[in-house]
Amino acid sequence: MAKENEKSAKLDKGKGKAADTPEKKDGDTSKETQDKNGNGAKKGKKDEPQEEELSEEDQQLKSELEMLVERLKEPDTKLYKPALEAIKTFIRTSTSSMTAVPKPLKFLRPHYKSLTELYEQWPEGENKVAMADVLSVLGMTYADENRLDSLKYRLLAPMEDPGSWGHEYVRHLALEIGAEFTSRQEKEEDTQDLTNLTMSLIPFFLKHNAEADAVDILLELEIIDKLPPFLDENTYQRVGLYMISMVPLLSPPDDKTTLETAHSIYRKYNKLAQAITLAIRLNDVDLIREDLDAAEDPVLRKQLAFLVARQQISLDTPDQDINEALNNTRLSEHFAALGKELNILDPKTPEDIYKSHLENSRGPGASADSAKQNLANSFVNSLVNAGFGTDKLMLVEDESNSWVYKNKESGMLSATASIGMLYQWNVAGLDVIDKYMYQEEENIKAGAALAIGILNCGIRTEPEPAMALLCDDSYLESKSVPIRVCAIMGLGLAYAGSQRAEFLEHLLPIIGDSSITLQVSAMAALSLGLIFVGSSNGDISSAIIQTLMERAEGDDPSLKDKWGRFLALGLALLFVGRQDDADVTLETLKAIEHPIAKHGGVLVDACAYAGTGNVLKYQSMLHLCNEHIDTSEDEKKGEDLFQSYAVLGLALIAMGEDIGAEMALRQFGHLMHYGDGIIRKTVPLAMGLLSASNPQIKVYDTLSRYSHDNDIDVAVSAIFAMGLVGAGTNNARLAQLLRQLASYYHRDHNSLFMVRIAQGLLHMGKGTLSLNPFHNDRSVLSRVATAGLLTVLVSLIDAKSFILESSHYLLYFLVTAMHPRFLITLDEDLQPLPVNVRVGQAVDVVGQAGRPKTITGWQTQNTPVLLAYGERAELEDDEYISLSNNLEGLVILKKNPEWQGRD
Repeated sequence: MAKENEKSAKLDKGKGKAADTPEKKDGDTSKETQDKNGNGAKKGKKDEPQEEELSEEDQQLKSELEMLVERLKEPDTKLYKPALEAIKTFIRTSTSSMTAVPKPLKFLRPHYKSLTELYEQWPEGENKVAMADVLSVLGMTYADENRLDSLKYRLLAPMEDPGSWGHEYVRHLALEIGAEFTSRQEKEEDTQDLTNLTMSLIPFFLKHNAEADAVDILLELEIIDKLPPFLDENTYQRVGLYMISMVPLLSPPDDKTTLETAHSIYRKYNKLAQAITLAIRLNDVDLIREDLDAAEDPVLRKQLAFLVARQQISLDTPDQDINEALNNTRLSEHFAALGKELNILDPKTPEDIYKSHLENSRGPGASADSAKQNLANSFVNSLVNAGFGTDKLMLVEDESNSWVYKNKESGMLSATASIGMLYQWNVAGLDVIDKYMYQEEENIKAGAALAIGILNCGIRTEPEPAMALLCDDSYLESKSVPIRVCAIMGLGLAYAGSQRAEFLEHLLPIIGDSSITLQVSAMAALSLGLIFVGSSNGDISSAIIQTLMERAEGDDPSLKDKWGRFLALGLALLFVGRQDDADVTLETLKAIEHPIAKHGGVLVDACAYAGTGNVLKYQSMLHLCNEHIDTSEDEKKGEDLFQSYAVLGLALIAMGEDIGAEMALRQFGHLMHYGDGIIRKTVPLAMGLLSASNPQIKVYDTLSRYSHDNDIDVAVSAIFAMGLVGAGTNNARLAQLLRQLASYYHRDHNSLFMVRIAQGLLHMGKGTLSLNPFHNDRSVLSRVATAGLLTVLVSLIDAKSFILESSHYLLYFLVTAMHPRFLITLDEDLQPLPVNVRVGQAVDVVGQAGRPKTITGWQTQNTPVLLAYGERAELEDDEYISLSNNLEGLVILKKNPEWQGRD
């Protein structure tokens, strides 16, 4: 007992603590005179400090509790029940501050040991259960790592509502349940009693605004799917929001289970817009179709169709109006309306973008290579005027002086293809492209095929012009490599994400055909990867792996060719976001004895976990960057390519979650300091991918530093990354940095070409387009956009062999990620409906009490409006009700029947 009292004295405040100071040795008089009371405390450790501290009221409470404890020790069993009831009443009625232990618990704590011994001696019965109930509460004060007394005695004294003991007790109990569950799982013991106890805590948590605690304990016990029956109209939204915000922090399969549970919650409360967003994240086409069919209101179905169309998931319905929304058919119209509203319909020339008069001219420079300059102008012109259908370069009346002929060879191809980007999403452009399809020059004909693919990227129209024109034998079976490659690439772009089975018979045979060049086979694999992105299609993966095996066994030197990487990339794109589904493919790749198998394995692994924030995969990618490979010998050349894929993998995995992205940026700094050349030249590209269309000062300032690197490969990557980071934002600071780079590299044709491309990207769509693969309030990762961005970055790892040589047309893979960053409000007939909205910086309100503001620093604007990365919009008043859960993209508004008019 004395020892127990010593322990309790430590809990007391202030003066009482002096009681536990060690006795001074003889001669140690330094503090002797400070506190005479202290010496008194030493003499009577048990009594004096407490007597001094306790008020009359507290002393009375202590005496009463001690008397009740004594009663429990007496042989008369009739006294037990009233004594236990009195102790319970004292504990329940005590009030305490947040920082202090309730008085009854404090005074009972010294008797805890004797009470537990009493419990063991008592016979089974009602009194013993009541005693266990009290001991469970007292066990809170004995918070020892290995002693889970609260839980132990609670299981011995089951009660329907443990919440009657208060919030702190329930939280403590939940903590112990989690610890015990983990311990039992390791020993493979039964956990049903813990599950039952947990289910009795959930109503208490939900009733007392502790939704997060309820979700946490269910997740810890791996029974999150049992949550929905406990929810009601008041709690489901907060719970759903918390569950969704947790997903990036969970490991498989918990992340999928949590999304499925949240989906069922939203379906139960008929919040179909939120439900279909989660079905899209799960990449479950059957679930998406189910949600779409569940909408009885035809207007709501159109809104859901817009959400599905944004992810470029191909669905067919008998309803023509819904199909029109699902196929993005009117996207071009809406984009033109935005341009008209913002007064930016007038075409811009490349010179309007370069502003050469502001560059510090240093004498004659790159103008000597006019072909490269013209090629850059073709790209910049198409990027800046993308989707507007007008320009001052390509679409001119005078045919004899056509811009196409001012380019050389493959330059003609890219120049012709740029017409597709000028008319993006607008089938009216097919008439303009048509005249180039019958030209003798193979590069112009190839460019026209590619233009058709670019124009149809992201939309579907009846009849299907891309399939009709590009699947023709004169293109798909052409003897000319450029024509064949561009036709295959065009199909990949036009049907990206559609998963249409008919393309298997057209393109699968090309992959395995060893009589043709690897370039054509690789492009067929890449296009199938784009069309079936994130589907883990077994036929395609088998065909690509079979081709890799055959070529590796036959010691085919072409596998080391620069185009070989696109075979591996095509395979990787099939598994974007599939996580564990890629495991079989990864094991199969290990059986191929060729460096390309390792490269492909890293790419597949990175794509499988794209946007998940999975820490273990992130660490494995970092580990790959740690290896040092000597590539000085000819036969080992290119064997370190997997390291550059690992760097891109870091960005792919981390970009799903803000904290992970922040950490990745720090890691990239270390890699730039200590990494080999192949890693250093990929880091800027990875930074660009991590912050696409999101110009943060710290990111582009770092890239600006890298753009002056001694290693020209690093500089070229950094220049492109600057364009990618600022894509479609018109960021003035970035524009100034790029102008400075143009004068810095005025003698280096390749670097200057890349500066021009970056300038074009910065002003993409005159500042109305975005390349960021996330949408729906940055919660959904577009697989198609990720695939296109990754393809361009993989080609830029070796920029001198692709983009800066004759394969610059690979830059057009960016169109899969290009999308207007607008908010357009429509009425029920899908006609534009201008309303006032507040646009501001998005605020994370997960777990906050009440109804906090979801945006900060807003401005009121009239729709249509542009939304930058990290911005959110909300309606100014309640006159209309939005059918979408987020104001982003195309949003249908319904008149609010309860609207009383403005005050």
